[in-house]
Amino acid sequence: MTPEDVATFERCIAVGGVALFPADTVYGLATEPDSREGVERLYRIKGRRPDRPAAVMFFDLELALAALPELGERTRAALGRLLPGAVTLVLPNPARRYPLACGPVPERLGLRVPALSGALAPLAAAKWPVLQSSANLSGGADARRLQDVDERVRTRVDLQLDGGDLAGTPSTVVDLGDYDQTGAFEVLRAGAVAIDDIKAAL
Repeated sequence: MTPEDVATFERCIAVGGVALFPADTVYGLATEPDSREGVERLYRIKGRRPDRPAAVMFFDLELALAALPELGERTRAALGRLLPGAVTLVLPNPARRYPLACGPVPERLGLRVPALSGALAPLAAAKWPVLQSSANLSGGADARRLQDVDERVRTRVDLQLDGGDLAGTPSTVVDLGDYDQTGAFEVLRAGAVAIDDIKAAL
């Protein structure tokens, strides 16, 4: 992947396009988080119900923290220990930011900041967040390689970025909704980061 690829990716997202791209886990679909047309189209491509939440992905942790100033200090510290990494964190969202990503509960937001290295390192320069979901038909297998993505998905996107072979295990999903008040957390989905490592960090 090159800086030119990243610039093309950002232009695609900026106009509400849908891009197929590599993360640190599996291939994903991305669009502008505030573009209703882009989000609805991404969901149609996947065959996903529109009331299901997605996640907002930032490519830099500092940008994510700046975009979510309402987060409490304890939660912000937890983000610093877990991100960048192959985790999706479900956070309190009292300002109801990025409502198109939140599904029926606008006070909760899924956040991703991938750990990008090697061939994927140029993607870390992307400045703007994306709404993202895995690049598969709803309920289908996650894609480790670009050619593993179902043709019914690949032929309907505006841009495809090939990042080579990925790890192939989706992110671990952790609910930090009550973490600031109580220190409690819940692993909602086992994934790329071991549960024991999550516990050790929190």
